[in-house]
Amino acid sequence: MTDTEQHSPATDPALLDALREHVQGALPTTIADLSALVRLPSVSWSAFDPANVRASAEAVADLARSTGVFGAGDVRIVRSAVSGDTAQVESSGGELGQPAVLAVRPARNGKPTVMLYAHHDVQPQGDDALWETPPFEPTLRGDRLYGRGASDDKAGVMTHIASLRALHAQFGDDLDLGVVLFVEGEEEFGSRSFRTFLREQKEHLAADVIVVADSDNWSTEVPSITVSLRGNVTFKLTLTTLEHASHSGMFGGAAPDAMIPMARLLASLHDDAGSVAVEGLTSYEADVPDRSDAELAKDAALLPGVTPVGRGQVLSRMWFQPSITVTGMDVPSVANASNTLLPTVSARVSIRVAPGQAATEAYAAVERHLRAHVPFGARLEISEPDAGDGFLVDTAGWAVQEARIAMAEGWGNEAVEQGIGGSIPFVSDLAAEFPDAQILVTGVEDPDTRAHSPNESQHLGVLHRAIASETILLARLATRG
Repeated sequence: MTDTEQHSPATDPALLDALREHVQGALPTTIADLSALVRLPSVSWSAFDPANVRASAEAVADLARSTGVFGAGDVRIVRSAVSGDTAQVESSGGELGQPAVLAVRPARNGKPTVMLYAHHDVQPQGDDALWETPPFEPTLRGDRLYGRGASDDKAGVMTHIASLRALHAQFGDDLDLGVVLFVEGEEEFGSRSFRTFLREQKEHLAADVIVVADSDNWSTEVPSITVSLRGNVTFKLTLTTLEHASHSGMFGGAAPDAMIPMARLLASLHDDAGSVAVEGLTSYEADVPDRSDAELAKDAALLPGVTPVGRGQVLSRMWFQPSITVTGMDVPSVANASNTLLPTVSARVSIRVAPGQAATEAYAAVERHLRAHVPFGARLEISEPDAGDGFLVDTAGWAVQEARIAMAEGWGNEAVEQGIGGSIPFVSDLAAEFPDAQILVTGVEDPDTRAHSPNESQHLGVLHRAIASETILLARLATRG
């Protein structure tokens, strides 16, 4: 037994029972508040109405005030510059990011401070025809609440709100734990003003423990602590071969249609097994739990006869190896196709970078590969690049041990340490700005949440257990010596 474990006993049974009772009793209100948030179409992308994100921020600010943890003037809606050049961007005319909610309660009597992070913006709904229920009308079916943002990440927001309400019900004004609630408004749009916000608000954001409620769980019954995140690189790739479109019957077979080099160039990014074939992209080596190809096929909804790609253990491919995906292409639709050679084709390329490799290094490797392999002398352009580093969580700190105990008591099962194939680039920004803080990446999702996809949903049992475990964690921090 380690020293940390010796000094982290189980939660006092009377306190534990009281916390569970608070969480259980408030669950109907929590679900109603989550439903109200889902009704706000807070898509933060530039093509969507920003008034919806503003309304969502105002709703979250009202929820923060309702916890009783913060004073009337301690909850603010804040916008920061996208460029990060100046703190007084309102008067300078610079572009502002989407509104975030910041609420601060200072620590007292030597207690630690915890920052609770989530985001209230959501992905676009996509094709309405693929939804079985209206995307912004929360719909309860069985034990799941359906709607865009019902899980990612408005359930994360409500996990923090409900936990703070239960904490206040237990401790009242005697609470000495410092609390920073930070609910971002543009995570789904690249957190463009995040670094500026961290610099401007550093004094208010400083914390001993940071809880990021924006990740996954092993199952609906087993919680997870996320210990690794892949980084990401995205860009627009454009190939041009002709000054204008030409008749395919007259020039086809001699003049290079832009689609031909694009198809060949994109194909060069993978080998015959589907593994990434870009020199300079690295993998991370670590043990992973077993998962079979059959389990992958079920979880990822592979069609019958479709085989997985890549090499090595399934979870190593998903957590610790790089991947490259073409997420979109600008070409004529089949309905509008004509018998012409395309002069220009563009593709959106998304790279997941193994933890431990800098995103800038990965971007440089992929760019070298593309320029070295472009066929037929096609003119190549890379634009709109975006990059974020991965992250490896230090699991040796006392806060991780506290979280393990709280999850076991809140879920009734021990937490699994897992990697995530997706990216949360701002976590590395938090670590850089607050190097002494211990970061816990938790969440409310499960393998069938379908975040970012049609028919996104939140399992209400997972929500209940996530709130219970976070409430227990906060109470343990509040009573920690």
